[in-house]
Amino acid sequence: MILPIYVYGHPILRKVTRDIPLDYPGLAELLENMYETMNKAEGVGLAAPQIGLEDRILVVDLDSLSKDEPSLKGFKKAFINAHIIEADGKEETMEEGCLSIPGIHEKVPRKNRIRIQYLDENLQPHDEVYEGYKARVIQHEIDHLEGVMYTDKISGIRKQMIRSKLNRLMDGRTNCSYKVKTAKK
Repeated sequence: MILPIYVYGHPILRKVTRDIPLDYPGLAELLENMYETMNKAEGVGLAAPQIGLEDRILVVDLDSLSKDEPSLKGFKKAFINAHIIEADGKEETMEEGCLSIPGIHEKVPRKNRIRIQYLDENLQPHDEVYEGYKARVIQHEIDHLEGVMYTDKISGIRKQMIRSKLNRLMDGRTNCSYKVKTAKK
């Protein structure tokens, strides 16, 4: 089922999520719905707050980018109760977008290597290191779990330059091809 994506300005996007219990009801169906919602919106990652949940769940599917970057082929994962243990390596700046901030892209600095601990869709524990674009996308989605939007990481001048666009989103004025839920609805 395709779910509405909550847009910038909605209070749920600023809440810190909580780890889910191992007996979380309907987890498989929720993950399926998250993948379907993300794919319909042509995204590569989606975190639970973006669909209105305060749960520490995110999905990533980078396979659509594998034509340009073969190392992303088949990279499709659910991350449950994910926590960044380390973020190191060099800081790289790259343009990012977000399904919760439609139509706006900005350059965001992030470390190029992370170590995370999480449970997979079968609730099996993992402790893994990701680098490059995988690390960037996972950091972006884990930020959502912490109530952080990528616009919090851009310079004050850039934020001022996009303030009117952000205000339009907060006022419920969006123009995108997928279902959304704004603070005004």
